[in-house]
Amino acid sequence: MAPKAEEIVDIPFTKQMRKATRDVHGISDALINAKLGIALSDNGVWAEGLLVFYDVFAWLEGALDRLGASLVGELDIEGMRRRDAFEADLTFYLGADWQGTHVPRPAVRRYLEHLEQLEREEPHLLMAYVYHLYMGLLSGGQVLRRKRQLVGRLLGRGESDEAGNAVTYYGQHKIGHLKRQLAAAMDHAAQLLDDVTRERVVEESKQVFLRNNEIVATVRGANEVLLRKLRNAVIVVVIIVLLYWMLFR
Repeated sequence: MAPKAEEIVDIPFTKQMRKATRDVHGISDALINAKLGIALSDNGVWAEGLLVFYDVFAWLEGALDRLGASLVGELDIEGMRRRDAFEADLTFYLGADWQGTHVPRPAVRRYLEHLEQLEREEPHLLMAYVYHLYMGLLSGGQVLRRKRQLVGRLLGRGESDEAGNAVTYYGQHKIGHLKRQLAAAMDHAAQLLDDVTRERVVEESKQVFLRNNEIVATVRGANEVLLRKLRNAVIVVVIIVLLYWMLFR
């Protein structure tokens, strides 16, 4: 039986967003895991992943400043911002002068141009980007953080938990609390939007993941690392087969 209209209204807006983006979100997660999962043991690929998202988060935080008095500003949760953390991590991996040579790649520029257009024409739609991107770091980013720390210890990198991991480190701010605050702010802001705008925010949520996929696909080094690991695995298998043949023929 289909839900009644009044029952749909009672569904939290964040849950409506999650339901509407379930399929594209799943595809996005698979791509990120395939690309950035390799970064668990390769700092170069991890830095590439940080670099493609840096400009997007930096732009969004500028927009939160410009639109602070609007409903978009309601999503600016204390402790959530990540620009400084991105810059600290990129300095750790790329050196102190990385900003002097950094130029956003074409896919990132297209992303930023779209965000600029939204700010000019439909600024409320930016809430979809703020919500999904920051919630993504608070959720999926923590998973990658723990895995990288585990792999780092196994490889004997000897780094502290925070070294090169500032983006996923929130200090005294509790992850669960930040997530609840962000979800509550999104749900409250949505109540103040008209029906058409709410629907537009839900539809734009799908674009968030599609555009994320486009920039993640540009992460360099991941394919090379994967091929190197596969080649090493093949070499190990060949050696085992040869040893078996020599010892038991």
